[in-house]
Amino acid sequence: MSAGRFKRCVLGGVFWCCLGLNGAPLAVAAEISAAVKDMVRARVDGDKTAGMVVGLADARGMTFFGYGRLPTAQSDIAVENVIFEIGSISKVFTGVLLAAAVDRGEVRLTDPIAAHLPADLPLSENIGSTIRLVNLSAHNSGLPRMPDNISPQDPGNPYADYGVEELYTFLGEVSLSRQVADAYEYSNLGAGLLGHLLARASNQTYEALVVQRIAGELGMPDTRITLNPERQDRLARGHAGAREVPNWDLGVLAGAGGLRSTARDMLVFLSANAGLMDTELAATLRMTHRVQGDAGSPQMDMGMGWHILKVPEGDNVFWHNGGTGGYRAFAGFTQNPPQGVVVLTNSGGAGDDDIGFHLLNPELPMAPFAPRREIELPMATLDQYVGRYQLSDQRAFKVTRQESQLMVQLSGQPTVPVFPETATRFFYKVVDAQLEFELNTQGAVTALVLYQGGGVFKAKRIAP
Repeated sequence: MSAGRFKRCVLGGVFWCCLGLNGAPLAVAAEISAAVKDMVRARVDGDKTAGMVVGLADARGMTFFGYGRLPTAQSDIAVENVIFEIGSISKVFTGVLLAAAVDRGEVRLTDPIAAHLPADLPLSENIGSTIRLVNLSAHNSGLPRMPDNISPQDPGNPYADYGVEELYTFLGEVSLSRQVADAYEYSNLGAGLLGHLLARASNQTYEALVVQRIAGELGMPDTRITLNPERQDRLARGHAGAREVPNWDLGVLAGAGGLRSTARDMLVFLSANAGLMDTELAATLRMTHRVQGDAGSPQMDMGMGWHILKVPEGDNVFWHNGGTGGYRAFAGFTQNPPQGVVVLTNSGGAGDDDIGFHLLNPELPMAPFAPRREIELPMATLDQYVGRYQLSDQRAFKVTRQESQLMVQLSGQPTVPVFPETATRFFYKVVDAQLEFELNTQGAVTALVLYQGGGVFKAKRIAP
């Protein structure tokens, strides 16, 4: 842990006053409730996350609260200036870039993807003419969540060696899971492809587009992919449980999750979307707020990158979350009243969306939190769980043991540790999920059951 402000204690309300619409600084800052601060402390002290920074902006200004282990190379730094990976929140920026490219006449929402790919690139199933740019941002392109030709050399940085060649190869082989625009199906591949196409259309890199057309326009100096030495010193170390893990580099798929940012920068971005500040990007941002389709339920719509939660008693919540190997993030805003919230953690998969939703609408409760306690199990008990478990035609769990640690990998994802709380039940620290191993009457392991997000998913054991 670094010295200075990053001690395991309350860091107080670190204030950064924004400008009012008349240009005058506001004297009174927004307020993060004591209940939210207590919940942040409980989750950090209960080892759900290493550290957390919460930011709130409304008509009164901005305020920040940080707690926990946020080690950086710079010892004395305000929490609002600590840099985190924001993962899939990058998709919202990609949606804004799409709207900006439409404004500039570089693309149209209805352009087929083939219009912005090499003319001689072979594409499977006529996807080049049927998938439109807007489908990529609304997650109804029919493309899968991830390409299946990812074979990372470094599982700790799984997308670093996935480049343009691999992406184009996949586009020549992919079989769509459903008809284009038929239904919502969240796709990292689709958002990453959209970022790549917009970069091609502008003859710039994805990062250059974000810096020039969003961050530079709004005054967000720390929203980047590539960090210079000074920003690198302000990067919080990502964690999986208590273990520090490498940062992720998404390369050609950067538009799906490659950005890094601070709580201050994110509140500036959210304030612009909520209407709390004047900006020449206002019309472009409003384009991304328009409903482009549903998001898989009657309560949720899709804008261009934004998920839109329809609240019966209150204003709609525009939001997105994100997660990489060592970080989780939430960003959201409402327009009536205008307010924005960001929650950043340096623990991969910690999942604190409920805190963000609660700050935006107190009628949406925070989830109760009870820390899980791991126990020790004999090596022989761990060894009986080693094997492969088939979840679906395309996906399987691979369970291995590294010394006294059980490790689990789901197809196309990194290998991560799980921790025992009973002889048969284990929990993840990198995501809010649990595993349970089923045994037959003879004591042989027959299946693995995943509990996540209210769902129950059973995987049959197919090999020891």
